[in-house]
Amino acid sequence: MAEIGKGVTAGKLAINVQKRLTRAQEKVLQKLGKADETRDVVFEEMVANFNKQMGEGTKLQKDLKAYLAAVKTMHDASRRLQDCLADMYEPDWFGKEEMDALAEDTDTMWLDYHQSITDKSLQDMDMYLSQFPDIKARIAKRDRKLVDFDSARHHFTSLQKGKKKDEAKIAKAEEDLGRAQKIFEELNVELQDELPALWDRRVGVYVNTFQSLAGHQEKFHKEMSKLSENLNDIMTKLEEQRQIKKGATAASKTEECAKSEGANHNESASSAPKRSAPPPGPPPSRPPPRMTPSPNQQQQNVSPFEDEPSMHDTNTDSTTTTLQSAVTNGSDGELPPGFLYKVKAVHDYAATDGDELELKMGDVVLVLAFDNPDEQDDGWLMGLKESHWFQKKDISAKGVFPENFTQRV
Repeated sequence: MAEIGKGVTAGKLAINVQKRLTRAQEKVLQKLGKADETRDVVFEEMVANFNKQMGEGTKLQKDLKAYLAAVKTMHDASRRLQDCLADMYEPDWFGKEEMDALAEDTDTMWLDYHQSITDKSLQDMDMYLSQFPDIKARIAKRDRKLVDFDSARHHFTSLQKGKKKDEAKIAKAEEDLGRAQKIFEELNVELQDELPALWDRRVGVYVNTFQSLAGHQEKFHKEMSKLSENLNDIMTKLEEQRQIKKGATAASKTEECAKSEGANHNESASSAPKRSAPPPGPPPSRPPPRMTPSPNQQQQNVSPFEDEPSMHDTNTDSTTTTLQSAVTNGSDGELPPGFLYKVKAVHDYAATDGDELELKMGDVVLVLAFDNPDEQDDGWLMGLKESHWFQKKDISAKGVFPENFTQRV
């Protein structure tokens, strides 16, 4: 129990206890249906809206605090990441000073973002919710005063309906009823004005809260995007620096190797064959095909018949026709323009590379000069099969072949 001298006297304490007992008794009677209860459906709807509004605001406040905690966590993670990069970044790397300035700017951006949300969004929500406890307490007081009003009304009615009417008690009860009604109506009128206005104000609060949050987010991400671009540019130039140093190091090593090998290496490299001619195969099992006799040999063969000019003229015309046919068909005859000389394969040769020429014993090859003399290897020639030349008149099928598998004709 409260002590006297603390603002509560024994008389007030007794009055408060009596009020609680009376209210409890009145509620029991109302629940049992032995006493009627004053109801205000419109006000009850207002109270339901108030409770819903307070719950939504409380949840929004809680989620804003969780969002701020997440922002702080991200700030701490970003700071640790920037510190790690700064520790690894060597002084001679590109953009060391720019990297340090970027880390400082990033940290400042996070601090400003967190503080802006705290000042604009969270504090506004705290101020908005600060009025709810007072209104909630006044609603509870209004409910108590409504019970007091019902109790005083029932007491006054019971005295009026009693068999023995005590005018003094009736007057006292009427006075208590008037006082209870006045207190209740004052609270009721105030709340009926405030609750609808508070219910309508929630939309503006939500709009301001999320517009402010969205504005701060947009500004933060825009500035952070610029810092991210700067970081990407620094990393790109650092990679270019690395590639340049890598190329310079490789060039330096190449130059040192070239100097150490000396001029003798260059001479030996230019004269050394890129490939060695394979050893010739076994001797042919049969003699190569007989060559077409030359015009001189034909003249020698027909010399015993010089006394017969008609026979000689006939043979001469026949020989000329044969030579022309041989040149046309790709046998021994005049060398086509652009070729050096002819060779004939005395052994079969199977090509082992894409630029080599396949040879069969007896093939006649027209020898060509190399486009770049430095590309010619010792013991190798460049040529085209004569049969291919006279058939297609192009040198696309040319290739290299070992010289020791052929002989000049």
